[in-house]
Parts: sequence; structure tokens; C-alpha cells
Amino acid sequence: MPLAPDNQTIIMENADGGALPSKSPASRGQQIESGWPLNNRYAIILINMSNNLTAFFAIACYFCSTLIISIRLFSGEAGSRIPRFAGIAAGLAGIVIHALLLYQSIHSEGGINLSFFVASSLISWSILVLLMISSISKPVENLGMLLLPLAILTIVLEMHFPSSRILPIDAPRGLLAHIIISLLAYSILALASVQAVLLAIQDHHLHHRHPGGFIRALPPLQTMETLLFEMMALGFVLLTLALPTGFLFLEDMFAQHLVHKTILSVISWLVFGTLLWGRFRFGWRGQKALIWTLVGFVVLMLAYFGSKAVVELVLS
Repeated sequence: MPLAPDNQTIIMENADGGALPSKSPASRGQQIESGWPLNNRYAIILINMSNNLTAFFAIACYFCSTLIISIRLFSGEAGSRIPRFAGIAAGLAGIVIHALLLYQSIHSEGGINLSFFVASSLISWSILVLLMISSISKPVENLGMLLLPLAILTIVLEMHFPSSRILPIDAPRGLLAHIIISLLAYSILALASVQAVLLAIQDHHLHHRHPGGFIRALPPLQTMETLLFEMMALGFVLLTLALPTGFLFLEDMFAQHLVHKTILSVISWLVFGTLLWGRFRFGWRGQKALIWTLVGFVVLMLAYFGSKAVVELVLS
């Protein structure tokens, strides 16, 4: 099952049964009261300024990386004069700064904050880590044209809507392993979905004999297809590991607040498994591969983000 189930809706509570306020810097600014000592209020202001500055530099690096990749894709020979590694380097710099911002938002004295917008930012960061590291040896950096702006959006939302959903620091290690495996599975399958869309566009242009500058800048169709199914296979293996670890380390995978996540995650696993079997057995590709990939990813996204959004943003 992708990620912890709303962290099992685990929130640290005080003696009165109310949720304790998050210790994460992103939400501390919400706790300033006129009765607080002046030094504490200044400290919180400085923390917020530091967070905003970190977010600004992360966004700036991601924007520069997006701009460089886009110029290389759409400017033909003029774009080819820009070194390929320039866009990757800007993206890597953004990843490092984004990691500092995530540490400030996630780390707390009571545990790990994985609220909706923080989790969204963490997943976008994980996707970009995989993308940029893979780009060093494989021609996949063009996916950043879509994924980098998405990461910028998650940072903006994280900064403007601070919240807390605390996973206790003494949570079982198996549960933490489940979260990490699920996070990697989700990130890799998200990359595969974007790759599938790009592959479908490339295939459409080539079949209609319109190989424009954008298409000429992409790797050959066969290379793009090979990369897609490599990502898919790796993501499927991780999702296969995530499901049993969920059954082992979560109290009841079919409890009322988890059953929809479990069912949707299993459906997604079946969709991706069917696609990989169809590829191996019947050589599925093109439009069919795109449809199966996107259906599997949408179901997987609903398994985690759909219910999490309802619980944290609608019902809270």
C-alpha cells in the first residue's frame, strides 16, 4: 500500500484528548501569541524567514533547471549549445536545498510530520532525486520539464498551508521501512507515467511525420520505450514489497479507515502487473501501454492522496 495510511491517522495527543501542536518550523509561525516572551517571538520570526528563504532558493534552482531543459528541447541547434549537464546541475542544487526545507518541515520533537502538503513535497522531491540521478547516465532529464514545475507547486503549497500529521518517533522500524519502500514505488511509477505520456507524444508525431524540434531532441523511440518499462518493472517490484510490509506492520489493513487504500493499492498492483505481463507475452506498446500506465498510476494516486485529502483538508 503506498505510504503509511494517513500515518495510521497517528497524531500525538495531550491529556485532554486534543492534538498537540506540531513542532515543525513550518507551523510554528502559527503559534505566536501576544503573551509569549519577546525572545521566543523573535526566534519564530527568524525561523519563518529562514524557511521562506530556503524555499525561495529551491524554487529558483528548479525554475532555472526547467528553463534550461525547455530551451534545449524547443530551440533546436541553438538549444544544443547549452551543456546538457547545466540543467541537471541546477536540478541537483534545487534538490539539496529542497531537502533542507523538508527536514525543517518534517522533523519535530514528537515524531515525523507527514501532513498532506508536506507529504506531497516529499514525494515530488523523491521523484526529482531519482530523475536527476538517472539523468547522469540516461537521457531522461527531459521529464523534468513537467516534474520540476510540479515540485515548485508543492513547495509553494507546503509553505502557505502549514499543518501537522505526526507519526511518533518510536514507531516500529518495520512501519518506517514500509513508508520508505512505498515512497520509492510511488515516485518511480510517477516517473514512468510521465515517461509514458512523453513516449505517446513522440510516437504520435513520428507516425504523422511531424518530427519537430521537440521530437528531434528526444532519444530514439526504442530507447524511450525501454526506459519506460525499466521504470515500470522497478516500480512494480517495490510496490510488490510495499504491500506485504503493510500487512505485516500495520494493525489491520482492512480496517474501516484503511480498506479503500488497501483495495486501490491492490488494483493498481494488478494493473501494472498485467501491463508488464502483456509487454512480455504480447509485446504491448504505444497507446495501449500509455492507457494501462496512466490507469494504474491514477488508482495508486487515489489510494494515498485521495483519502488523505478528504481526511485532512475536507473533514478536518
